[in-house]
Amino acid sequence: MVKHQHIQLEPKKRGYHIITNEVLSKIELPQNGILHLFILHTSAGICINENADPDVLTDFESIYNHIVPENLPFLKHTVEGPDDMPAHIKASMVGSSVSIPISNGKMILGTWQGIYLCEFRNRASGRKLVVTIYQ
Repeated sequence: MVKHQHIQLEPKKRGYHIITNEVLSKIELPQNGILHLFILHTSAGICINENADPDVLTDFESIYNHIVPENLPFLKHTVEGPDDMPAHIKASMVGSSVSIPISNGKMILGTWQGIYLCEFRNRASGRKLVVTIYQ
């Protein structure tokens, strides 16, 4: 059986945000299956990474801004501001979906793993996710 659900995340400032609990508060997990999350945006990404040390979130932001800075003089897609095209590139690097196994009614994540929303725009509204649960 496959179930789809759309959820709206609260707006977040630019940066990396652990959204594991926010996602869990909006869905119901079956006993067993696979949870697939897909973000419906091209300027934000979703991934799984370190959920214990907040410095990791800051370091992610610093590294991605170093790799893909704003105001590059050769960019053509600039009508939505200097953060837009870099946001598209960063989102492509991070990815737009994750899949997580479910067992005994819980996500199977490693001890230090959490779901990240990677927000690359300076002023973004709440992001939308499609939740698919395979049982």
